[in-house]
Amino acid sequence: MIKRIAQTAGFTGLLGALLLTLLQSFWVAPLILQAETYEKPAASEVHEPASMAGHTHDAQAWEPEDGWQRVLSTTGGNLVVAVGFALMLAGLYTLRTPSRTSQGLLWGLAGYAVFCLAPTLGLPPELPGTAAADLLQRQIWWVTTAASTAVAIALLVFGKHWALKVLGVAIVLVPHIFGAPQPLVHSSLAPQELESQFKIASQLTNFAFWLALGVISAWLFRRKSEGQYSA
Repeated sequence: MIKRIAQTAGFTGLLGALLLTLLQSFWVAPLILQAETYEKPAASEVHEPASMAGHTHDAQAWEPEDGWQRVLSTTGGNLVVAVGFALMLAGLYTLRTPSRTSQGLLWGLAGYAVFCLAPTLGLPPELPGTAAADLLQRQIWWVTTAASTAVAIALLVFGKHWALKVLGVAIVLVPHIFGAPQPLVHSSLAPQELESQFKIASQLTNFAFWLALGVISAWLFRRKSEGQYSA
């Protein structure tokens, strides 16, 4: 079983990371590069409004160069994330094995809702040069929202009693009622149109990534019989 989970996660993570990197390279990355052209001139100004202080990067901090360094760095990060998510899916399949590969779409949709859609309702994807609230507060809210969404989906899908389903709806609403931490002043160096394009691109890219992750992991998990993967 351990070997079955590991192989499913490894191959799924690799394919998912390559897909995500490809989509990001052709759609998301160009928008980020365009936004950086607005950010870098502002960083060179001596007098800067207090509300924009969080926009600039440390001049001494290393960042990958445009080209192969950026692509390689992005691919490595995506691989770690994709394998981690694939391990989670494969672990869940041991509790409820998909009867059909197409059921992986539902698991993928659930993952997208938990780790992308729900958190971005309060903390949408941000381009470089966008004012943001305290990082720790945002991380706490993100984790809380993702966890509550996961619990809510489990209650709504697997709960047998109607009260559990009502509880699921209540749980998923709690972090949004309190609201995500916001900066004192909302501001962005990039134009609004570019910001809107980036939000759409990020959402659709993650949507495709999670659907692929769900289908591939379900197919691989079901591909071999239990006996062939027993450890």
